[in-house]
Amino acid sequence: MNEYAHRALLTAALAFGALGISLLWAGGVEFPIVVPPGLVILTVGAVVVSAVRRRWTAWLGCVLGVFVLVGFVVSGINGEGFENLVGDHGTTIAVGQVVQLIGVGAAAALGATLGLRSPARD
Repeated sequence: MNEYAHRALLTAALAFGALGISLLWAGGVEFPIVVPPGLVILTVGAVVVSAVRRRWTAWLGCVLGVFVLVGFVVSGINGEGFENLVGDHGTTIAVGQVVQLIGVGAAAALGATLGLRSPARD
């Protein structure tokens, strides 16, 4: 796969993770501020990864994916993260959680592989 296709997949993975957060928000999950921070972070990350073709942006996509995955694990240990997966809070939230995890997991993997493969242009 060439760099442009790989970068497009990374951008799509970040956007897919943001879509999952949107579904969680639409399903009624409460966030600390009005707009879910993860939604903004992943959306801005997707724009940066798409617009700036440098190796560090691939690593940014990887770090954002890992950051959200760690947040899911911490929220699962401390509260509702794992319950969202099994549907205890409704179908929309369960689907949103799955979509988010697929997106950020793919972003973490794609960002790392693109970062390792990209020529150093930084």
